[in-house]
Amino acid sequence: MTSGVVSTGAEDAQSEIERLRARVAALEAQLTETEAWANRAVAQAQERTYWLDRWGVDLNALMDRPAADRARAAARAVRDVWRALARLARRLGS
Repeated sequence: MTSGVVSTGAEDAQSEIERLRARVAALEAQLTETEAWANRAVAQAQERTYWLDRWGVDLNALMDRPAADRARAAARAVRDVWRALARLARRLGS
């Protein structure tokens, strides 16, 4: 006969239940964080929309104009230069 603790089916089931409870608690915490993030994102979008509506700005009409393509291209170019300078600064700083 072997010595030691023999695990019973009931102990295995209890262990599985505890593991599942811990997982459920972790998922509930993750859901709470996700809901908080989503609520902040919605609030920011609503605030932006409020001011655009208040100022009478129609983004769809504005972005349909030919100048919008040039403005987006210019913004991308500035962003690319900014990122390149930031990378260079990081390399020189390290």
